[in-house]
Amino acid sequence: MKSCPCGLGPAYADCCGRWQHADAPTAELLMRSRYTAFVRGDTAYLLRTWHASSRPRRLDLTGGPRYTRLEILGQTGGSLFETTATVHFKAHYAGGVLEENSEFRREGGQWFYLSELPLR
Repeated sequence: MKSCPCGLGPAYADCCGRWQHADAPTAELLMRSRYTAFVRGDTAYLLRTWHASSRPRRLDLTGGPRYTRLEILGQTGGSLFETTATVHFKAHYAGGVLEENSEFRREGGQWFYLSELPLR
């Protein structure tokens, strides 16, 4: 059984795959599931979990990096009882690393990716 691309350990179906049909309970789990969607090329999930105020009309992952590992560096907020969060991470890929501090917002009980924040 191959572990989930997000790095938590369980197989995809028991890890990020769960959030395909249910809302991720925390911002970090949404971040991990979105990373996994980038790895798997799942544009529908990425668009569905992108906040309407910043969501692109379409998303083309053709020719994008082939991600190999996710590293969570820190976070603020994002629990079951909060409505805002940031997740600072590094997404490793062949030939480089993407470092981002992402902002998330919870509305109606569902977490959404909002935007990329400047790194400090």
